[in-house]
Amino acid sequence: MALRDQPLVVALELGTTKVRAIVGEAREDNHLMVLGLGECPSRGVRKSEIIDFDAALESAREALAQAEANADVGIKQVCLLVSGANVRSIINRGSIPLLDAGEITHDEIDHVMATAREVNLQGDYEILHSICQHFEVDDQKGIINPEGLEGSKLAVSMLILHASRTWLRNLVKVAKSAGVDVQDVASAGLCSALAVLSQEDKTQGALVIDLGGGSTNFVAYAGQAIAAAGSFAVGGDHITNDLARGLKITLAQAERLKEEYGSAVIDLHHRGQHVELTAESAGRGRYVRLGDLQTITHLRMEETLTLVRNEMEKLDLMPYLGSGVVLTGGGAYLQHVAELAEKVFSLPCQLGRPKDVSGLAIATEGPEYAGTIGLLRYALRTGQRGRRGWLKNLFENFWGGR
Repeated sequence: MALRDQPLVVALELGTTKVRAIVGEAREDNHLMVLGLGECPSRGVRKSEIIDFDAALESAREALAQAEANADVGIKQVCLLVSGANVRSIINRGSIPLLDAGEITHDEIDHVMATAREVNLQGDYEILHSICQHFEVDDQKGIINPEGLEGSKLAVSMLILHASRTWLRNLVKVAKSAGVDVQDVASAGLCSALAVLSQEDKTQGALVIDLGGGSTNFVAYAGQAIAAAGSFAVGGDHITNDLARGLKITLAQAERLKEEYGSAVIDLHHRGQHVELTAESAGRGRYVRLGDLQTITHLRMEETLTLVRNEMEKLDLMPYLGSGVVLTGGGAYLQHVAELAEKVFSLPCQLGRPKDVSGLAIATEGPEYAGTIGLLRYALRTGQRGRRGWLKNLFENFWGGR
């Protein structure tokens, strides 16, 4: 296999619809080169949870083998993308007195950040990310960097993303059983934002919604910081299930109709038209009304986007999303979904495509690859610093210290 001058990173996604492995390499000027891709239908995963270990393991091995062959490298380590309702968020505040007169130092900033990270999570949870929002010095709020300022008290608000420890164990167990070591774990919503937002988008404020098969994840930037992140256990598979029940057809037929004729907006001029189902060996083909099909897809997608909007309104973030809404994930391909999102949020909306990345066209252009491309960028930025420790503690008992 080929030798590389630059270190490689590999992103692995055990999704509800697809299992993907992408090999990337850092280039100059923060550019990312995609060297290989492995992808196969997901088996044994439902709503981002492992329900059949052997089936999920088979999918992971298949995707990794494809990526190895495609990039002409051996894959030994991966970073794992996680999503779904198991990823939750809270905002925790930490504060410390500034005992010595003079300017605030880097050590004092580290101290207050460590204080904010000390959160007592109820239940079987593990912290995935701790993200600084804003600092406060005495009564002055909204400070991005307090170093060099003077005051008597330093405080910081920290966004804490956490997930079920048991859920994480099962996902990591699949990867390790496929023959790779897990170096890091990151949330899909955060990684999608890293892939598709420019610095200007972050400064102006933006909402990224990742429309996955089993879940919908979101990240909101406001005030030059990540203001909110979360997920809902509803995704593209729910549209497929709704179509199957509502039209009394099979799941396979429903998935095909969703991809070919589904729409987030009802076409009033053609709603009376009929779409023919593929004839099956045991019966005759039949027709479904286009208006019925699009009504079902519209209602479910509208409900999904409204869940996110309600969260933005609850947090009073809507006025701060100056760059609008960016849609990623496979669900972003649903016809007219950007048009519906503009109506729901009363903001401009666009499909999100990874920025500053080249290589395999299929993995560098589509919104469905934003999460895994963003995970590559996340891994390159963090360099796995300080992450191995918590992963080792999380799994060493389970794996006997290996």
